Amino acid sequence: MTASRQLRKRQPGLGALPIVLLTLGALVIVVGLWVMGGYNGLVSRDTEVQLRASNVQSQLKRRADLIPNLVATVKGYAKHESGVYADIAQARSRLLSANVGTNPREAASANAAMTSSLGRLLAIAENYPQLKADQNFIRLQDELSGTENRINYARLEYNDSVKEYNLSVRTFPNNVIAGMTGFAPKTPFEATEAEKAVPKVEF
Repeated sequence: MTASRQLRKRQPGLGALPIVLLTLGALVIVVGLWVMGGYNGLVSRDTEVQLRASNVQSQLKRRADLIPNLVATVKGYAKHESGVYADIAQARSRLLSANVGTNPREAASANAAMTSSLGRLLAIAENYPQLKADQNFIRLQDELSGTENRINYARLEYNDSVKEYNLSVRTFPNNVIAGMTGFAPKTPFEATEAEKAVPKVEF
């Protein structure tokens, strides 16, 4: 046997242990990157849902803010409708305390109650031709109608973002990451049957 062959024979190779360690290290890195990517995706979708919820909340507050002026205008012509005014005040208070981000079902229910009470308020105008012709009343109706449209649009955007988020949370492999990190499915802002029949605000 030549000297060069003997030298090659004596030189140790990498061995099995370092190869196993390198493989495990690479696997840990790949899994870490996968978890990080999935987690960041869930955070991004969750943030989008929160943003859309804030938009709905803002429009619901705008609607609630229009109500006192509308009630005051109607009261100027129909002071005796105290039951309707009390219902409106209660519905408005409930709407302002509802939170779309934490409890969209309660917010939708409060909005439906506001819609119902508002429909009764607007129906009063049918009996008061002077009220129907009042410029302040007409302006408030226009603002209210615009707000109803914005609420509907914001609600659709919120529900779309919830759908995307829920799909991400429930499908593999993100459902594994969601389970480990506490991401749970969210509830859409459902329109009730009463709410779908938005009160007519133009006479």
